[in-house]
Formats: sequence, C-alpha cells, structure tokens
Amino acid sequence: MLDAAEMTGNDDHSIDPVRHDWDRSEAEALYDLPFADLMFLAQSLHRRNFDPNHVETASLLSIKTGGCPEDCGYCSQSAHYDTGLKATKLMKQADVVATAQRARDAGASRFCMAAAWRNPKDRDLDEVCGMVSAVKGLGMETCVTLGMLTPAQATRLHDAGLDFYNHNVDTSPEFYDKIITTRTLQDRIDTLAHVRDAGIKVCCGGIVGMGEQVEDRLGMMVLLANLPAHPESVPINLWNEVKGVPVNDTAERPDPISLARLVAVARILMPRSVVRLSAGRQYMTDELQALCFLAGANSIFIGDVLLTTKNPQRDRDTNLLDRLGLKSRLNQVKPESAQPARD
Repeated sequence: MLDAAEMTGNDDHSIDPVRHDWDRSEAEALYDLPFADLMFLAQSLHRRNFDPNHVETASLLSIKTGGCPEDCGYCSQSAHYDTGLKATKLMKQADVVATAQRARDAGASRFCMAAAWRNPKDRDLDEVCGMVSAVKGLGMETCVTLGMLTPAQATRLHDAGLDFYNHNVDTSPEFYDKIITTRTLQDRIDTLAHVRDAGIKVCCGGIVGMGEQVEDRLGMMVLLANLPAHPESVPINLWNEVKGVPVNDTAERPDPISLARLVAVARILMPRSVVRLSAGRQYMTDELQALCFLAGANSIFIGDVLLTTKNPQRDRDTNLLDRLGLKSRLNQVKPESAQPARD
C-alpha cells in the first residue's frame, strides 16, 4: 500500500516537498486506493499544511454578464448558444464595491469579480483596476477572471492590488477540444504564466460532470500539479445544468464517492493549495460536503448566486459548518447583518 512517505519521497513527515513530476499512473494508483487509506493519506497531508478545522469563504460576482465570443460548451454566457441569458454591460464601480461590502459583512474574506470576455480591452481594464483597488480597500482579498491577458495587462492588475487571478484549464488535455474550440489549452497556460510572472497568485481548476471520464479528471489534476508552480487556489466545479448548451447532451454527474476521491487526489498532488468546492454545491448533500472537507477541501463560495447559477443559502452553509465544527468567517458575523451577495 502507498503511504505518505512514498508519495512525497520524504520520510520526514514534518516537511512535504512539492512535486511537479507526477504522471497519470501515480494519480490513478492514488485514486484506486481503498477509500479509508486514500482519505487517511489526504487528511494527513492536509493537517501538515493547513488548519484542518478552518474553511475559507469567498464570494463571486458577475460584473459583466453574457455575450462572450468563446464557444465553451458548458457556459450559459457564450454568445454561440441560446440560453435565455441577457447580456449586460460592465457594472459601475460603486455598485461592485457595495456588493463586496455586503459580501464581507455576510462572512466572505475574498471577493471574486468575473467578466464574460475573451480578453479585456485596455479601457475596460482601467475600470476593473479601479474596482480591484476599491475592494482591496475594504480589507478583502481580491480575485478577478477576465479571460486571456497579455503580460502588460497582468502587471497593471498587480499594480492595482490584485491578489488572485482565476483562469481555469477546465478539463484534461485529451477532453479539452471536445468542449472548446475558440481558445486552446496552451492559450490558457500562457495566461497563467503571465499572471504568475506579474506576481499575482493563481486560482486554477476545472469542471467535472461534463461527460469526461475519471481519467480526464485525473489528467486535469496532473496538469495542474505539474505547472511550474501549483495554483494557490484549485476550484473544483460540478457542472451546473444550463439549457441550450452542448454539454447538456453529454453531462453525467459524478458518483459522490468518486468526487470525494478526486478531492483527495487534488490534496495529495497539491498539498499546499487551497482546494475549493465551487459551483454545483447545491447538488451535494451535507454528507458529501463533509467527506470532501475530510479529503482536503478547505474553501467554498458563499451567497445564493454564483454568476448565473444557484448556490446553497448562507443559513445552510452556516449550519453545516457549525455541525462539523469548522471555523470560517461565517460564524464570525452577526446573522442579522449578513446579507449574501447577489449579482
């Protein structure tokens, strides 16, 4: 049986070196471990790198919705599909800051701003940089996802005070061209490099349940783990049902145990990354979420809306975390003042 020393290459369990040379067979061997052994290994690594009883809370706002020229087959905001979504213009800074303040007061420590662009124009970036600086002034961590960036644009965001940039790889290299044709996987990796070179932390993960196989999910994790630096945040999204998009024809929700196994593999391959249960938590039972936290997940999005899809209500999240004895900013705010962010 594999143990922690074999997987890290170090018998000193007080120090876990970060690896960037994983291969698919190693990830598959981990995934196929007896469930108790896999969970023990993941939890052991988790405890050596994080407080096992703390969960990070973030809030996500769509600051520019719909009309995206990309053809991502899972996305309600693509202009290629009739999803019934009305495109909007970029929000005003004052409205974004007011939403961020409500999110902070509701228990969010990080505020993420998303714009449905292939890549931002410089004039739009001027406005986003202003939003970043203003939200940073509220005492929150800041994150944006704006599509592809040039090196100069990444530097501008860094200078505005941006903490994290989200740019997901979405899936494995083998499955990628089955869901996206307008942007290559290398395009995404190039943007990640620009962000990293600018001194911004990386938030990068993907989506499961689009019709990919287990080997694709593991391939995505190996891809992330073998980047020059591991993403500081790794969001794992369950695909949300969206009418009018091609993924509807292939989607298959993962078995709950397989999702917990995937979270555990992510924790083992990237022991110092925050692993976030992102979109799709409304499909997850409390018991499944508890298994995922045990496997090493330590971040969630709060608020009843994520971009254009639903998210669990704040009261449900607070109740679950309280029952599990997990600390977060949710149990540090007064319920009467908590107003979840909406977009």
